[in-house]
Amino acid sequence: MISAKLKTAALAACLAAVPTAAQAELPEPVRAMIDAAIETGDEAKVRTVIDLARATNPDDADELVQILADFEQELDRQERLAKAVEDENIRSAGLLENWSGKGELGAFMSSGNADNTGVTASLGLTKEGINWRHKLRGRADYQRTEGVTTREQFLAAYEVNYKISDRLFAYALGQYERDRFQGFGARYSASGGLGYDVLTQGPTLSVKAGPAWRRTELIGGGSTSNLAGLAAADFDWALSDTITFTQDANALIQSGSSTYVSDTGLQASISDALSVRLSYTVEHDTDPPAGAVKTDTLSRITVIYGF
Repeated sequence: MISAKLKTAALAACLAAVPTAAQAELPEPVRAMIDAAIETGDEAKVRTVIDLARATNPDDADELVQILADFEQELDRQERLAKAVEDENIRSAGLLENWSGKGELGAFMSSGNADNTGVTASLGLTKEGINWRHKLRGRADYQRTEGVTTREQFLAAYEVNYKISDRLFAYALGQYERDRFQGFGARYSASGGLGYDVLTQGPTLSVKAGPAWRRTELIGGGSTSNLAGLAAADFDWALSDTITFTQDANALIQSGSSTYVSDTGLQASISDALSVRLSYTVEHDTDPPAGAVKTDTLSRITVIYGF
């Protein structure tokens, strides 16, 4: 979206383009009113003022119409120029530039394979390109009680998207997990397919699905490798200026053992950079390793820093 500064420059340029003799035809109070609207940089206000001026000064309608036409033309030019500059900055950015993200740190309570409290930390990074989008994320949940580790869960993932259209994209995803209390020392998965941004304004909803492959290395020895299918959804809804509801869900379905994960959260902004998040995660394995339960839950409260 074009900035107020550019809007002001655009209308100032179009007013300057109108011949001085013609400008003099406008009554001074009308001219002052238009100038005041320009100073605000508010496009809607400028259009309203010019419409009122046309209604109250019908003899100057042609001049006012020309001012508005010049404004729209200059505004479009400024917008295209700003977009071209933005695109060039993205294209020329280095490998470590133009990343944005958030870090989380907090505590959790768990039930299922381990009933205790502990520490959770995560980091998510996103880099938006012209046609490509890169996502990196990592999470660690760790608990040590009286010298004994009672929870140890790690996740790292990298996803790349290619934007086919404004809403349709192709994705490739690689992921690593470790959870001794779920019975595996390492679990690797890879998936590729198509995604679609179903909702892009107000509530946002993005879905994706595709074939997948997963290899699981068990704590007790042995490993399994399977072809599978992945489906995921990401829903965000800003309930107010400071409160956001989030719902992420994904399923990796394979013969023998499938995994379903749901993460529900409520995030409250403290400042532009800081917020607090309450979340509840449910992970269900249809056929977990021996000694592990099918359903594991985790409640988190975290402080988020966005950058």
